[in-house]
Amino acid sequence: MQIDYSPLWELLILKKISKKEFRNRTKIASSTYSKLINNQNVTIETISNICGTLECNIEDVVKIATYKKKRVLSLFSGCGGMDIGFEGGFECFKKSINETMHPNWIKVDSEKWVKLEETGFETVFANDIRPDAKAAWVSYFNKKYDNANDIYHVESIVDIVKKAKAENNIFPNNIDVVTGGFPCQDFSIAGKRKGFNSEKSHDGGKWEIEKPTVENRGQLYIWMKEVINLVKPKIFIAENVKGLVMLEDVKEIIENDFSTAAEGGYIVLPARVLHSANYGVPQSRERVFFYGFKKSALKPEAILALENIQFFPDYDPYPYPTHNYNVGIDNLYDFVTNREILDDLLEPDKTNDLSQMKYSKAKYLSKGQGNTEIKLDNIAPTIRAEHHGNIEFRRLSKENGGLNFDELDLGMHQRRLTIRECARIQTFPNDYQFILDKTKNNVAVSASSAYKLIGNAVPCVLAYNIAMRLSKNWNKYFK
Repeated sequence: MQIDYSPLWELLILKKISKKEFRNRTKIASSTYSKLINNQNVTIETISNICGTLECNIEDVVKIATYKKKRVLSLFSGCGGMDIGFEGGFECFKKSINETMHPNWIKVDSEKWVKLEETGFETVFANDIRPDAKAAWVSYFNKKYDNANDIYHVESIVDIVKKAKAENNIFPNNIDVVTGGFPCQDFSIAGKRKGFNSEKSHDGGKWEIEKPTVENRGQLYIWMKEVINLVKPKIFIAENVKGLVMLEDVKEIIENDFSTAAEGGYIVLPARVLHSANYGVPQSRERVFFYGFKKSALKPEAILALENIQFFPDYDPYPYPTHNYNVGIDNLYDFVTNREILDDLLEPDKTNDLSQMKYSKAKYLSKGQGNTEIKLDNIAPTIRAEHHGNIEFRRLSKENGGLNFDELDLGMHQRRLTIRECARIQTFPNDYQFILDKTKNNVAVSASSAYKLIGNAVPCVLAYNIAMRLSKNWNKYFK
């Protein structure tokens, strides 16, 4: 059984009552307030006192549920940014969490870094074509799962779907959620933008035939739909770059294709672009998300709401912004800056962290991607899935136009962002080790691979916002 006081905090926001005013009016002790914050048991007298003060019912203050984690099947998993965020329970920069909006998200508090509450989701199947992605993922998730190596499958999604159909489904049973950031290079502004006509095959190799097919890289979302057909989750969430919406009709085509999953058994909401900086990520990273809900699993009122979502904002699955980068909404935190997220890291020659020691030595060029320095008091540009010359500079020399004078005057030299700095900007936890010697699967993760894995990932904190919004509304949606 799990105690959850999130209805209380939402009620206070609705009634425009501050936490200080709440404590003054209810006269509850500090120890009792701490129990409420941490979802621990309090006396029935305390609950009665709160309900009387706020003129509400018990269900407006607390909800009690038998705790059973919801099962997630993760596709195009990479090194696990989406999976880490979707499960929660990871270390996070404190300012990345808006405590005013979400006072119950922090499990272990400290001055700068906090540990987040778990979301109630668990990854039971992960998949990618990159062996180094599995090596990194397993190294991190070994802390949580004894069978992490068995959870992650290295294979093309096309091949794994064909195998599932031939072998009577190799996927786990009772999947609640399917997630997947299908390959974005063919829709990215930074790439060649071949879109559906990608020259790459499903396994990442060069396509050998002239006519595009559903097995090329630009159409792998079709195979994600095939997985949905097989496992029939209650909900699926697909992610891609913002550039996708700029290609003619592509967003609408993908929405329509997803809506045919399981013979039209899903309500697919209009895709929406989320800016990561509005969710506590110190980065200019915009991504489009597609949501699909299984009709037969939904409550009747949820079907009505989701089909008319503009009139039912409480049912909107997209997370509300928590930070104000470009939304202009009251009660939001200021966006997180590079200086805040990076200022406690030692220089590469003074640290014991292998991920902070490693950085691209590519020379400065006056033109092209990756030849500007990050602005310390702003957000970073998009962390790209690149190495060498496409990794931005942590600082440039004065001769090359560098503006971080305080650091330069201290003798800090021109260099590009380290692996750890890119990971911090992507909101990966500090205990994620990206540089690995050969693992038990005989796969190493190099600095070059680490840059690519980090740049391909969904920011962990953005994924956490998505998961917590879904967790909050789960019982509202599903029977």
